[in-house]
Amino acid sequence: MRKDNIGFKILAKDRQTSSRVCEIRTPHGILETPLFLPVATSGSVKTIAPWELSDMGFDMILCNTYHLYLRPGHKVIEKMGGLHRFMGWGGAILTDSGGFQVFSLKGMTRVDESGVKFRSIIDGSEHLITPEYAIEIQKVLGSDIIMILDDVPPYPISYEDAKKSMRLSLRWAERSQKIRNLENQAVFGIMHGSVFKDLRKESAERLIEMDFTGYAIGGLSVGEEKALMYEVSSFSASLLPEDKPRYLMGVGTPEDLVRCVSFGIDMFDCVLPTRNARNGQLFTSRGKINIRNSKFSMDEEPVDPSCVCYTCRYFSKGYLRHLFWAREMLGQRLATIHNLFYYSNLMGEMRRAIKAGRFIEFEKEFFEKREGEK
Repeated sequence: MRKDNIGFKILAKDRQTSSRVCEIRTPHGILETPLFLPVATSGSVKTIAPWELSDMGFDMILCNTYHLYLRPGHKVIEKMGGLHRFMGWGGAILTDSGGFQVFSLKGMTRVDESGVKFRSIIDGSEHLITPEYAIEIQKVLGSDIIMILDDVPPYPISYEDAKKSMRLSLRWAERSQKIRNLENQAVFGIMHGSVFKDLRKESAERLIEMDFTGYAIGGLSVGEEKALMYEVSSFSASLLPEDKPRYLMGVGTPEDLVRCVSFGIDMFDCVLPTRNARNGQLFTSRGKINIRNSKFSMDEEPVDPSCVCYTCRYFSKGYLRHLFWAREMLGQRLATIHNLFYYSNLMGEMRRAIKAGRFIEFEKEFFEKREGEK
């Protein structure tokens, strides 16, 4: 018998938008949405220690089943006491099944009814992950929220190919739901259908019949135009149950988060704040900047005067630019601290705005600041 041990309730709703604040109870803490999950692909958020993530206000992170399965191996992690103990993280963990990695490694993978066949990016060995095995691996890892194995279609894609992919994901979802004895773990279904609304609707209806603990919107932000991504995200969110978490996978920029929170989406993840930081791109209340730019060489101001992160309190843009050009690792670390703090603070600002009944005003002010920077 399945016992998810995940609680959910709505704490506040905005009257002018679909935005909301919700509470998700997990075995590793109570989460308040809307929330953003830093990506710890191989059990580590690059350059950042677990305690720093907690201090920034993050209560949940995302780890990747595909990568942890390949190295060090889920059996190794099991012997080390599970993923939480292995990486020294006391908060909640969501594990992605690896469907997106299959999408991104086309040419090294083969998808059929049985599951995903692929060669290891580490040693070239052959592997098969079935929908059932993806759940079993995540069960061993001990993640709080398990994502089902899904087929992520590319964009653009024909209607017929999108339907074929979506229905394959549905059949995999049915098989995933048969796994039992997940007493302290929840399983989320993933909606697909590319940009075709009737396929999205069919996917949502079938997944809801399967009664997952939460629902993710997958297969977006894979090359489609931004306006189309927003349109499909909004439509997809409207199809999902109000009394369960809604998770938009792989999105996105600060602008994406604000827009999509207004659609009633609760959870997000993306590599942007950490990956972009390592390349010198920093997010601020006025938009993004490239700290490598020569105009910052003598700049004594912090990255964002309104930010109170460690980086902005103690270091100037001029110093950060120097670190990047000198190829000092500290530059990447300080940039990552700032970007993650910015994302955490942005989610907190949205939660407070929703509770105060002023999300529409917050959204307007957020975008006006960016227009003013141009």
